[in-house]
Amino acid sequence: MDKEQILSELNFKAVRSSGAGGQNVNKVSSKVVLNFDVENSNGFSQEEKPLVLSKLATRLTKENILILNCDEDRSQFKNKSIVTKRFFDLITQSLHIDKIRKETRIPKSVIRKRMKDKKSISETKKNRKRPEF
Repeated sequence: MDKEQILSELNFKAVRSSGAGGQNVNKVSSKVVLNFDVENSNGFSQEEKPLVLSKLATRLTKENILILNCDEDRSQFKNKSIVTKRFFDLITQSLHIDKIRKETRIPKSVIRKRMKDKKSISETKKNRKRPEF
């Protein structure tokens, strides 16, 4: 993954934030929308691109464009840095490959112990019954 190449391919757009905020919300565009075309990106290798496409499939549009929004702060600059950090965190998570889990065998001693405990609990319950004459 080439961060500088990917950073140059990001498209930012400033939009007016929604919600409360008084008169300032109507005249200042502080919300930042990040668009990134995963399909046509040159920042990923041939092995990384399908991995990113599969892991982020639910967050991509039909044209394989990733869209992220940020309107947490009143400053457009801070929102831009927040959304960029969030984007790179998302990309690094999608490139992470999990280890394959190896199944382990249950030791015979554990099986024997479980059977012994079962037998003792069964005996305890049998002894609770009223004796038959």
